[in-house]
Amino acid sequence: MDTMSIALMSVGMHQQQAMQDMGVSVLKMAMETSSESVEDLLGQMTESLDPNLGANIDIMA
Repeated sequence: MDTMSIALMSVGMHQQQAMQDMGVSVLKMAMETSSESVEDLLGQMTESLDPNLGANIDIMA
């Protein structure tokens, strides 16, 4: 193996590592965004609940 082959292999390995790191970063951002969306949705659901709703039932006809 000559020095150029070693250098090319090193550059290729570093490029692959950089692409993998970028992919992991994008995945982390997507997970954080979806987590925030779920928290917002749950917050909106609990705010819309009326605690008095269903407390009394009128059975007289």
